[in-house]
Amino acid sequence: MSVFASLVADLADLLEPFFHTAAMAAAIVLFTACVRLAIHPLSRAAARGQKARTKLAPQIAELRKKHGKNPERLQKAILELHAAEKVSPLSGCLPSLFQLPAFFLMYHLFSSQQIGGESNELLGHVLFASPLGDRWTDALADGGAFGSQGLVYVALFAVVAAVATFNFRRTKQQMAGVSVAQLPGAGAGGAEGAMGAMAKVMPWMSFATLITVAVVPLAAALYVVTSTTWSAVERAVLYRDVPVSGDAVATAA
Repeated sequence: MSVFASLVADLADLLEPFFHTAAMAAAIVLFTACVRLAIHPLSRAAARGQKARTKLAPQIAELRKKHGKNPERLQKAILELHAAEKVSPLSGCLPSLFQLPAFFLMYHLFSSQQIGGESNELLGHVLFASPLGDRWTDALADGGAFGSQGLVYVALFAVVAAVATFNFRRTKQQMAGVSVAQLPGAGAGGAEGAMGAMAKVMPWMSFATLITVAVVPLAAALYVVTSTTWSAVERAVLYRDVPVSGDAVATAA
C-alpha cells in the first residue's frame, strides 16, 4: 500500500500548481479516470456481449419452447449456443470486478492512521474544508449537514442522485425490454419470477451509491462518485443502440 500511497502523493504534487489545497482530491479523481480508462476495453467487450445476447433472444426463445420441460437440457443448450456464438454470460461483470482492488486500496489508504510504520500524511489533505479521511458522520458532527464540511457531501450527494436517477430511468427501460429468454441458463420453472424480481430491484440499485458515499472516507467517496459518473456516460454511449422497452420484446417475440 505504501507504493500506492507514493503514487497518489506524486500525482497530487504534479497537480498542486493547478488545484492548490485540493490537489489530492484532484489526484484521486484523475487516478479514478485512469483506472476506468484502463478497463474501458472490458466495458466495450461487455457492451458487445450484451448486444450479442440481445440478438440471440429469438434462438433462446425457441430453445425454451423445445426444452421447456427439461431445465437441465435447456441450460446446456443455452450454454452451447453462447459458446458457438462466442458470447460470455459473465462479460458484463468484468469491468466492476477489475476496479474493485483500486477502490479497496483507496479505502484503506485513507482509513489507516499509519502506512509503512509511519504516520499517514495523506489524512491531512482536504477538499475545501473537509478532510479526505473523514466520513459524513464527521461532517455532521462538525457544523451539521450544511456546515462547511457538510456542504461538500451535499454536492457529492447531488451528483450521485443525478447519476442514479439517470441510471434508474435507463435501467428500468432496459429491464422492461428484456425477455426471459435472454437470461443465460434460465430454467422454465422460475425464470419468469426471477425476471420479474430482477426488473423491480435492479433500477433501484443505482441509488445504493448514496449509502456508499455516506459511510466511506471522503477520498473513497470521490472515487465512487467519479467512477459511477464515468459508468453512466460510458453506458449511455456504448449501449445507445441496445433495444429498450417494447423494441426488445418485439425482437424476441
